[in-house]
Amino acid sequence: MALSLDPSLNHESLVIKDITKHFEGLAALQNVSLSLEKGEILGLIGPNGSGKTTLINLISGLLPSNSGQILVGQIDITNKPSYEIAHTGISRTFQTIRLFRELTVMENVEVAALSVGFTRRLAHEAAVQALADMGISRWGDSWAGELPYGLERRVEVTRALAMDPKFLLLDEPAAGLNEEESNQLMEILRPIPKKKNLGMLIVEHDMRLIMRLCHRLHVLNYGKTIGEGTPDEVRKIPAVVQAYLGKSQRGG
Repeated sequence: MALSLDPSLNHESLVIKDITKHFEGLAALQNVSLSLEKGEILGLIGPNGSGKTTLINLISGLLPSNSGQILVGQIDITNKPSYEIAHTGISRTFQTIRLFRELTVMENVEVAALSVGFTRRLAHEAAVQALADMGISRWGDSWAGELPYGLERRVEVTRALAMDPKFLLLDEPAAGLNEEESNQLMEILRPIPKKKNLGMLIVEHDMRLIMRLCHRLHVLNYGKTIGEGTPDEVRKIPAVVQAYLGKSQRGG
C-alpha cells in the first residue's frame, strides 16, 4: 500500500527541542534543537568535542539531559531508559565496535532483533533482510571475531538496521575505513532511508562522504548550533567554515 501524501497522516519525526547537557558544570550541549524526518539523511558534524556523540547518547538514553525535550512523533522519550527508547523505534551504532566476537555474523544480527521483542523466527527473517540490505549475506555464517575491520563496521550497522528502526543513529560508521571502503558504505547507506521509510542521523568526520550522502547538515561547535541547511548552504556559512570546514579542507 502506498504511503499517503497527506502530511498530517503517517507523519512521525524525531524532534530535539532545546536540549542541554552539562558535565561537572561544563556545557556539552546548549539549547540544541533539530528534527529528522523519515526518508531523510541528516548529517551531524562539527569539531572534536562539539557534542555530537553526546547528543546521540541523549537520544538513545545512555545519558540523561539537564533540560529540553526529545520526541518520537508524539512520544516523549526524554531521559527514558535506553531499552524503552529502543522500543519506540530508535537504534544506533557506536564509534567503538561492539560485536559478540564468539558468535557468527548472523547470530550477532539476530540478537539485536531479539532485543526489541522479535520472536526467534521474526528475528531470523529481520537478520536475513538486514544482511542483504548491507550487502554482507555471504558472511552470515562467519565468526564475527574473524572478520576484517571494514566488514565489522558493516555488521555494526546491520545489527542496528535489523531492529526495524524508525530512526537510525550512526556514530562515525566510516571511522578507520579506507577510501574504497568508505565509498562502498556510502552507496549502501544512500537508498536505505527511502527503502525502509526511516530517518538516518549520521555523525562522521569524512566530509567527502557527508557532503555527498546527506540531504541536510546540522553543525555543532562547543555544544551550540552554528549552522544548518543543505550541504551547499552549510559550506557557505562563515562560522561553519571558520570552525570546521576550513580546517577539514586543509587536513586539520
